[in-house]
Amino acid sequence: MGATPAPEVDVNAINTAAVATAMGQISAQLTETALAAPSATPMPTDTSIPLATFALPTAAAGTAVQGGALPTLSFNSTPLTNNTPLAGFTPIGSPIAPAATQSLGDACNNNVFVTDVTIPDGTIFQDSNPKGGRPGSDFQNIWRVQNTGTCKWDEGYVLAFIGGDDDLNPKSVKFDSSDDFVDSGATADLGLTLTAPKFPGKYTATWRMQSDNGDFFGTPLTVVIEVKE
Repeated sequence: MGATPAPEVDVNAINTAAVATAMGQISAQLTETALAAPSATPMPTDTSIPLATFALPTAAAGTAVQGGALPTLSFNSTPLTNNTPLAGFTPIGSPIAPAATQSLGDACNNNVFVTDVTIPDGTIFQDSNPKGGRPGSDFQNIWRVQNTGTCKWDEGYVLAFIGGDDDLNPKSVKFDSSDDFVDSGATADLGLTLTAPKFPGKYTATWRMQSDNGDFFGTPLTVVIEVKE
């Protein structure tokens, strides 16, 4: 009497709890199995396909390869010695600067400049320069030239003014007198009268020989002076 009675055991409840626990464990195992990564499936191995091989025919040195085979190229450092120009092309020679007295004519009419006899290019005209001349005064300009052609310079030939400063009062000179004629191979002094300008500056003029048929030839002959105060 006075003691707490012992609880009664419900067998059905115990069985229900056991079944629920077992079902929970089975469900968890199934969930873990579904979430597990599947094992990698090996890929099929690539099978190499053999390519067809082609053998180029060979030929002995100096023998043409037949059958459309590719030629064999060889490179070396041996310079080419064949100077034969290709068809349709004209070879160009090495440029050479013309000399000051280079002949510019043909076999018949030609001449070369030898020297300035009186007024060298660059002569100064100044009142205080006795070697030159005075500004505004006339002066005689003479060139020495050689007839290198086969034709004689006779009547009809001209020492022709071809360009320059008109302040020099330039003019052309005709070969009218037999005393002026120049034989083939001979050297002659060709001269004319010019006027030095009065105003300071550099003045130039150019002449060339002209044949009786009007063609210019030979080395250009120049006058180059400077007038100073």
